[in-house]
Amino acid sequence: MWQALVDFVASILRYLYDFTVSIGIPSYGLAIILLTLIIKVVLYPLTQKQMYSMKKMQELQPKVNEIQKKYKKNPEKANQAIMELYKEHKANPMSGCFPLLLQMPILIALFQALQKFQYKDLGASFLWIPHLKNPDPYYIIPVLVAVTTYMQSKLTTPATNTNTGPAANTQKMMLYFMPIFIGYISINFPSGLGLYWIFFSIFGTIQQMYINRQPDLQKGEAGGK
Repeated sequence: MWQALVDFVASILRYLYDFTVSIGIPSYGLAIILLTLIIKVVLYPLTQKQMYSMKKMQELQPKVNEIQKKYKKNPEKANQAIMELYKEHKANPMSGCFPLLLQMPILIALFQALQKFQYKDLGASFLWIPHLKNPDPYYIIPVLVAVTTYMQSKLTTPATNTNTGPAANTQKMMLYFMPIFIGYISINFPSGLGLYWIFFSIFGTIQQMYINRQPDLQKGEAGGK
């Protein structure tokens, strides 16, 4: 079952590479970007609802801050009031984890597929990358992985009016720690996998920006911005 998923991902990559050959631009890098776009489109209906939920969390953050300030000396009461607030507005505080968990099987399958993928010499290099099956010798891919992960995380992290408190500190730590951690572990990844992660984050950032602007668009306030 799992091997079938790995083989399926590899077969799609081969098909997309053949497509780049047919249009006169043989490139596994371009094929990986197209594969990323296809995966993003396939997952779009599932991730859209979660991104709306994250947007709702951002909108509720000022009220959460008020509750935390009101029950400053009673954390249990504060947590109860915050959960009731989320329930009232149908917001899920765990929604931010879902898109990442959702793509993990695909990411692992892609990782295994790219590790054993039989590249043809033509089109195996991409921009500054000598060969997509190997880690980037110039460490540009890990840096871009960290930067694009931060960009997407920044859009989905609720803004806080206060700079203190366990919740605010945890948010700040995760906002900076996760991009650095993912960038660090990608140092040893095949460059093709890093390329997938970069463009998946870029497409996700564009999708989140679109969703974040939708309320303003409905009000006719963002159309000219």
